Amino acid sequence: MRDLIKTNAALLVISIASFILMGAGTALYGPALPVFARGFDIPIGTAGLLISAHWIGCSIGVAAMFVVGARATPRHVVVAMTVGAGLMALGTSWALTVLGAMVFGAGYGAATVVFNPRMLRAFGARGPAMLSLLNATFGIGAIGAPLVFVALGNDAVLSFTICAVTGVVITAAAGPSGRDATVVASASATPFRLNLQILIFGAVAISVEACLTGLGPTALINAGLSETIAAQLLSAFFLAFLAARLCLMFVAGLLPAFTLFTLSLVGACISALIAALWLPGAGFVGLGFCAGMFFPTEYVTATRKMGNNARVAPAIIGAGLVGGVFAPLLMSPFLETMGQRGFFWVVACTTGLLALGALANLRAMNR
Repeated sequence: MRDLIKTNAALLVISIASFILMGAGTALYGPALPVFARGFDIPIGTAGLLISAHWIGCSIGVAAMFVVGARATPRHVVVAMTVGAGLMALGTSWALTVLGAMVFGAGYGAATVVFNPRMLRAFGARGPAMLSLLNATFGIGAIGAPLVFVALGNDAVLSFTICAVTGVVITAAAGPSGRDATVVASASATPFRLNLQILIFGAVAISVEACLTGLGPTALINAGLSETIAAQLLSAFFLAFLAARLCLMFVAGLLPAFTLFTLSLVGACISALIAALWLPGAGFVGLGFCAGMFFPTEYVTATRKMGNNARVAPAIIGAGLVGGVFAPLLMSPFLETMGQRGFFWVVACTTGLLALGALANLRAMNR
């Protein structure tokens, strides 16, 4: 393992730095929505379109990877995220802010395709554990960003400015390192095997994650909590998210990936019920731990079922983006009308039904 880390040091460092930036930028959307709504004098439901703009951008980034493939370097994807954060930091108009979210999302989507399969290949048998580690570092930025946002007096413009500056630093550092980290995919050992079931599981799970990270703070405010407390709870959400992915490093070899995916859905349903019936803050943090397991476990299952063809990673991530784009778009207009805790009831029903479906397919998915 030590030799593998030395061999792939450039890939590891640039991947971790990029995922921290991805986490920070994504976590800022939630607490920034009420600020943008006031600043641009728009309804909170309209402000929620910023989340969908991000995921639409992600879809564009993933689609672009079908064309450019291994020619895309870490530097390219970080530049896109930097430009997007910079546009949101300008704060001159709502249209430019939405464009910034879309550009940031394009870099985000492309980064998931650039880094995840390379990490899985580079570390061989330890690939699933290192994939969990990489995705865990997303939580570092996601935990810190809302706390910085609160410390800056809920200043969305300054918060996104920090993200943009961070992106510039990563881009500069990813000069030769970024080129060294570029892994050209070899000829596929297996053909592309489409598995619609696992793609549907991924799409619905990621839709839940997208709604939690983007609309969760607003749902907490609707439940009677202040904007500051909601932002702090978002940091706690991502702390639990990070803890889950660190736990996966140790349990990934003990239980099949789809079993872990199923358990995370059951836990998410229970946490959402806690938020809906008793304690919205505690339930929301519990949802963070469960959501942290969604993507790594679904991704590992999907790659095992669909093979190592170059189109597999974009297909898996693209399916998740379908949920990420449409779920916040559908949910945002109803946030103000679904009652104090209606959001959490929707999450509980969605994860509960998905968990039942996962249990029904457990044996087949673990083969």
